[in-house]
Amino acid sequence: MKNSKTRRVINILSFISACLAIYFDSAVDKTLFSIFKPLTTILILSLLFFVQSGTLSKYRNLIIIALAFCLLGDVFLLKDSYFVFGLGSFLIGHLLFASAFIKLEGFHFHWVSLLIFLVIGGVILFWLQPNLGNFELPVTIYIIVIIFMAWQGMSLFLRQKQTAYLLIALAVLLFMFSDTMIAVNKFRSPFNLSGLVILSTYWLSISLISNASYLILGKKR
Repeated sequence: MKNSKTRRVINILSFISACLAIYFDSAVDKTLFSIFKPLTTILILSLLFFVQSGTLSKYRNLIIIALAFCLLGDVFLLKDSYFVFGLGSFLIGHLLFASAFIKLEGFHFHWVSLLIFLVIGGVILFWLQPNLGNFELPVTIYIIVIIFMAWQGMSLFLRQKQTAYLLIALAVLLFMFSDTMIAVNKFRSPFNLSGLVILSTYWLSISLISNASYLILGKKR
């Protein structure tokens, strides 16, 4: 009961912090946005410190470190000049997420989902390519890595239809969508409410991963 209450409180605080960050982003208050943006990710990450890892300590550690790299990416992306460093931070985060998913149930080679993700990634890259310039190589590598992460996350649910794995499957799709919107906004055409769309889907994604991991760790401790 106590752990359930703690989880609920952290989720509420994360939601409030996310709303404030999105508001300050839209209000162009860079100072407060630079505070609440990393704070939201810190709150989401903190959930995993309130559940015992049991036999899944390596999985828990991988998720925590992956979220820490997401936090680092959040900080880098506060300045456009650090975009490449932000990209690199999230790339490492995706590799760690993928490693964590594989740690749970092993590597799963699901052809259909891989093909779907490759088609989606290929279409996105083809569409962005004329505007990428010097970012073509890093963006291509990033797309390959996030496809691998999403593939292994989705494979968990395709292998075992359980609530925690469903949350992870939804999370990886949201992460891909959020990152695609970042690319569209930066390389194709900036759009209204981009901050709302990008940040809300990103934080929902990592919150789902954090909560799914909380459920997994609580069940197998």
